[in-house]
Amino acid sequence: MGTTIGSYLTTLYAGITSSSAGSGSSSLLNAIYGIGSQTTNAAGQNPVTALASAEQNETQDVKLTAAQPQVQRTIASFTAAVQSATSVKQLLSNPVVLQVLLTANGLAPQIPYTALAQKALQSDLTDPKSLANTLTDPTWKTTAALYNFASQGLAVIQQPKVLSALANGYAENTWLTSLDATTPGLSYALAFRKSASTITSVDQILGDPVMRNVVTTALGIPLQIAFQTLGAQEKAVSTQVDITKFKDPKFVDTFLQRYMIAAAAAAAKTASTSSTPSMATLAEESQGFVV
Repeated sequence: MGTTIGSYLTTLYAGITSSSAGSGSSSLLNAIYGIGSQTTNAAGQNPVTALASAEQNETQDVKLTAAQPQVQRTIASFTAAVQSATSVKQLLSNPVVLQVLLTANGLAPQIPYTALAQKALQSDLTDPKSLANTLTDPTWKTTAALYNFASQGLAVIQQPKVLSALANGYAENTWLTSLDATTPGLSYALAFRKSASTITSVDQILGDPVMRNVVTTALGIPLQIAFQTLGAQEKAVSTQVDITKFKDPKFVDTFLQRYMIAAAAAAAKTASTSSTPSMATLAEESQGFVV
């Protein structure tokens, strides 16, 4: 599979080198997906170039994000709230606390679901029926275990080293969110590369939101697969990729290139669809002009 991916990528990116990427080089990918034109980031980079740039500049860019006034104000407000809190219930009722806590732990999309977050984070993990143990996203269980609100109360989160780690995590994930705003899928690609070598089973991929998104998108497996049996989902992945190859950095490189191309194509398709009004919409909008 690695050879196949590599061969078509050579064609897709014909003429693009480290010195010429983003300079308007002609390639099949440009023609098919518009990479290099409408599907580029603010720096005029195609997705694969953006991934390489993000990896190279990650440390510096996270520091710059942490220094942004809005980020600093949010962290200061969060820290003050944690230090002055007298109960877990009081702490988790603070919107800024949930914003930082969830963002730092990769749960930013869950911020609007306040009640769910409060209950999940306070789950008693010794109870198999507790919310964090029953939610499909294992990140909830990991986060609940990390701060252990159920048995430790505020003792863990009020530790200076934990507050520092949360501040750093918030800045890093805020930066990652900004990457996705310009290059769809970029944050997941970065995260996947860091954890790819730890993959030991298909179930591990299916149980992790990031791994699942990257692998299914790269392989062209539709989202509807989630409604099928676990066995069917496992087969859909295992028949298309040898997961032992994820320990090979070169294979991961080509796999992520495939993912970034697919993510860019999907984003371009979505943008095109949303920007083209349906006939019903056109008819509704034109009613005021019909005589």
